Amino acid sequence: MNRLRIGVDARELLGARTGVGRYLGELMTRWTSRADAAGREFLLYAPEPLALDWPHTTTRVAPGGRGTWWEQTTLGSAVRGDALDVFFAPAYTAPLRLEAPLAVTIHDVSFSRRPEWFRPRERHRRHLLTRSAARRAGVIITVSEFSRGEIAEVYGVPSTRIRVIHNGLSPRRVGAAAAREPLVLFTGSIFNRRRVPDLIAAFATVVASVPQARLVIAGDNRTWPFEDLAAIAAALGVGDRVRVVDYVTDAERDDLYARASAFAFLSEYEGFGFTPLEAIAAGVPAVVAETAVAREIYGDVVTRVPIGDIDATARALVQLLTSREQAAAQIAAAPARLDRYSWERAAADTLSAIEGIARR
Repeated sequence: MNRLRIGVDARELLGARTGVGRYLGELMTRWTSRADAAGREFLLYAPEPLALDWPHTTTRVAPGGRGTWWEQTTLGSAVRGDALDVFFAPAYTAPLRLEAPLAVTIHDVSFSRRPEWFRPRERHRRHLLTRSAARRAGVIITVSEFSRGEIAEVYGVPSTRIRVIHNGLSPRRVGAAAAREPLVLFTGSIFNRRRVPDLIAAFATVVASVPQARLVIAGDNRTWPFEDLAAIAAALGVGDRVRVVDYVTDAERDDLYARASAFAFLSEYEGFGFTPLEAIAAGVPAVVAETAVAREIYGDVVTRVPIGDIDATARALVQLLTSREQAAAQIAAAPARLDRYSWERAAADTLSAIEGIARR
């Protein structure tokens, strides 16, 4: 019996894995370790060699950049040269000239719904290519019911072609609760929609009640228009209490989760919003913005505050920093919610969706 040949756009596996890279890595780890994995061959397309040891995989190195030109020319040509049964695009877009059936994951449509958050060329490119992928795909995978509604409305595709498969969760290793410090933490890529300046403004109010408090913001700053977070902190008089770092290793992130007493994620638009769940799983109570996706994904195991309400955010953070009882109650309620998010289940459901449209 011939093995099912599944092509995968694997460029996000290059370098430090964040966002889509983590998503695809979690899926591939489980797909290639299944008891029936020998029945499939995964062809991983990337512009550089991949340092991977997964079984049942073949890497196709197609040299070039990682952007749209590579996707539409080099990747497209490489894919057409192989007899694929199905092609999986884990990050919104795919080659326009694709002969194999297409499965695409669209995590959110922020660039189409809120174009002011993106440079003009980027938002037009992402909107047009994502809309095209959505309309051509045999199945669209997304990570929340909220995103399913957005994709159907913005791109005009039937919701019946959109599969909601929640992301999984890999709990962090953390230290003992006694090691907690008056530390507020934000991790994740920094976009304008995540309203990190609001967090800094709220933190400036927090220090009046908790003089020892500190704030760590760890993530690549991708804001446009650019937000100078260090300058904002300095202007608010808390520059010496706010640390902004572009990237942290897994070990450094584990250490931050072990020491933090509160996590803050004030994003007003997400498809899923992974890091608050990761924080909660690590024993760090979270404050998030009140949004539809926050209600869907986090439920009542976080403290939700109105978007842009600096005073409400500050009050919530002060409570978590000063009341161990409040923090403990939130964490105690978390397991039932966190059990919904399994990478094993996500991988199985995603592979089933991909194989459901494959040529046989």
